[in-house]
Amino acid sequence: MNILYICHRFPFPPKRGGKIRPFNMIRHLSASGHRVTVCSLARSPEEAAEGQGIAAHCAAFEVAQVSGPLQALRMVARLPLATPSSMGFFFSPSLQASVQRLLGAQKWDLIFVHCSSVAQYVEQVRDVPKILDFGDMDSQKWLEYANYKPFPLSLGYRLEGTKMLAAEKRLAQRFDLCTATTRAEWETLESYRTGVPTDWFPNGVDADFFCPTDEAYDADTLSFIGRMDYYPNQECMARFCTQIWPALKSRRPQLKLLIVGADPSPEMRKLGDLPGVTVTGSVPDVRPFVRRSALMVAPLNIARGTQNKILEAMAMGVPVVTSRVAAGGVDAESVTHFLVADTPQEYSDAILRILDDPAERQRLALAGRQRMLSNHAWPHSMERLDRIIDRGVGNFWESKGKLA
Repeated sequence: MNILYICHRFPFPPKRGGKIRPFNMIRHLSASGHRVTVCSLARSPEEAAEGQGIAAHCAAFEVAQVSGPLQALRMVARLPLATPSSMGFFFSPSLQASVQRLLGAQKWDLIFVHCSSVAQYVEQVRDVPKILDFGDMDSQKWLEYANYKPFPLSLGYRLEGTKMLAAEKRLAQRFDLCTATTRAEWETLESYRTGVPTDWFPNGVDADFFCPTDEAYDADTLSFIGRMDYYPNQECMARFCTQIWPALKSRRPQLKLLIVGADPSPEMRKLGDLPGVTVTGSVPDVRPFVRRSALMVAPLNIARGTQNKILEAMAMGVPVVTSRVAAGGVDAESVTHFLVADTPQEYSDAILRILDDPAERQRLALAGRQRMLSNHAWPHSMERLDRIIDRGVGNFWESKGKLA
């Protein structure tokens, strides 16, 4: 098939969550013999230059470079409109022109869109089968932000969430099939009752790259991995360091916490002033930090879809203690494969349970790794994607037959 693939973040190199899922789809579809043309955005000359590496994994690509200030203005311009501001952030006249040129120049067998914010580029196309992979339902994330942001920011997030919810329902009806990343996200999508067929396929993990080593771990080190310019990561670590860390330090004074992730805000850097806490900023490779940890914490209050950091730690044989909401995006079972907590006391108990019992840590390390191999392998996920594509294309031609 000749496939036009549109995504909101340029999918190479696949270093962060918004790039990993689309990259693995593109690589799989190309390896399966399809001709894939990728269209996406880059936010800097450096990102655009790095993105040239996608050439080895697709037939062709179009990259539109955008600037942060201009995209912010496009968001503001949509504040009085029914259109979500986040869709303004991901709009580029240059990319729109490229998509229109490609649609006019070639015959396409499928248009595949990853992320609702870029569905706007092809929502009016009616003569080509189309699949929209929402990934996460963004409206729910904005509505959740409203519960944590102070007034009047909370009103802004609630407005954006409400507008995005309406947009998601409208966009879903303009595609032949819609998908999500997890069963929980799929259930949200199903609850919209759009009448459009839906499905889901999970994120995978590169279990060869994220693998255990013989390196010894430090029984007194915890880690957290994630971009520190991302609000859910900031919120959870600020709360962890104020509500949970002091109690842990009182029980184990030698305990250390590594907060590993790019672009920490000034508030996040200040967490490094706390006893035992190190804020690393950007690092070339997160794996050594995770592997030397006794466990990784992922205490997110705001979590939609799959937290790749959890998959990667478990694949490396490092136990994870996470929130119930973040655990919902992982196809694994609490206690059997990782530990789940919600209150400060539950986090302290779960963390100390692993720190105080090397045998328990070893059990979780082995069980977590095995679960990633069996339930979060990219080949298994891509088999589901193949079936979804067949179904979506079939839905399109079946509807054409009924109209004929």
